[in-house]
Amino acid sequence: MKSIKFTLLACLFSAFTFANVSQSEKDALVALYNTTQGESWNTSWDLDQPIANWHGLTIENDKVVAINLSFNNLQGTIPNELSDLSSLRILNLSFNKLKGELPKSLMTITSLQELKLFSNSFGGPIPSDIGNLINLKALELYNNNFSGEIPSTIGNLSNLENLILSSNLLMGKLPSNISSLKSLKVLSLFDNSFLGTIPSSIGELTQLEELVLSNNAFYGDLPGELAQLSNLKTLLLSNNAFKGNYAALKNQLPNIVDFDLDEVNMKGSLATLDAEDDDDDD
Repeated sequence: MKSIKFTLLACLFSAFTFANVSQSEKDALVALYNTTQGESWNTSWDLDQPIANWHGLTIENDKVVAINLSFNNLQGTIPNELSDLSSLRILNLSFNKLKGELPKSLMTITSLQELKLFSNSFGGPIPSDIGNLINLKALELYNNNFSGEIPSTIGNLSNLENLILSSNLLMGKLPSNISSLKSLKVLSLFDNSFLGTIPSSIGELTQLEELVLSNNAFYGDLPGELAQLSNLKTLLLSNNAFKGNYAALKNQLPNIVDFDLDEVNMKGSLATLDAEDDDDDD
């Protein structure tokens, strides 16, 4: 009897350890391997080994739920087949040499919670279909070559906590519906070509802890609603064309640690943060 129980336990352990994903999911992983020169990765996959042994994967209930291949010398593009990973929650391909536009098929993986593609060479626009990823909590695309405007569909991502688009080639105004991102804690747009005034609705992002707008072409007065962001720890606004003296702003933010304005905004008589009407869309 003991030997039978041991055999059953051994079989169960083996089944758990070497659980197999579906053929379509395996094909999607192999496509990723092939389009990103898998044989040249720092830590490659042995395609003859069980998928459970492949570096950077997390598998639950025979489904791939996470891919973390950061710092792994991936080169090439993201394949359309990746959309067959219908239970994927985390995709982290940061610090690699990937290029090309983001495939629209990637925007159909509605289970995604973290999309981290920073420090690559991706280009083209951020797909408007990004708004389909309604479970997304982290969208981190910084240090790439993305261009164009932030799509207005970004306002659909009500669960988003981190939106980091710094160091790209992005332009245009902040979408007015960015105020819909009530869970947002980090908004970083550093080093792009964004312009226009800061909408007063930014004061509705009450969970915001980090607001980084430096090195853009924003202008005009800061909205008075900025002082409502009582959870702010970091506020970086330098190298824009904001008007007025905001030296008193720091004293209105009780949790502020990192505060940065241009020297011209720290001199002269103190100005009250008076809200102005947001720019009308052309």
